[in-house]
Amino acid sequence: MNNLEQRRERFLKDSVPVRLGGLAANLARIGLFVKNPANLEAIRQLVEESKFFIEWTAGETQIETSAKLIDLQIQLAINQRNFEKTREDEERRLSFGQKAKVWSNEVLQNSGLL
Repeated sequence: MNNLEQRRERFLKDSVPVRLGGLAANLARIGLFVKNPANLEAIRQLVEESKFFIEWTAGETQIETSAKLIDLQIQLAINQRNFEKTREDEERRLSFGQKAKVWSNEVLQNSGLL
């Protein structure tokens, strides 16, 4: 069993609200980490992990939440694809961080944990 499979199995043991809380936490970390260019590898990993969290959770949520999560996954993929440009441009990096904070709040609101 590879590391991704193990992570998936562990992640799926949590309830959907807890999983959404984990996704929200990842997005909040991205929002904080973008301030320091030294954190770029950590941001890359958080984006990748967040996309998996969405994949593993969206199918178990209400249709509106699923649609929002899939849209978020697309937005993360787009930002990931343009990451080299974002990395070199502080304004773009900080803008991505602001988006990540907004996404984090939205996911947390949808989680039912508040």
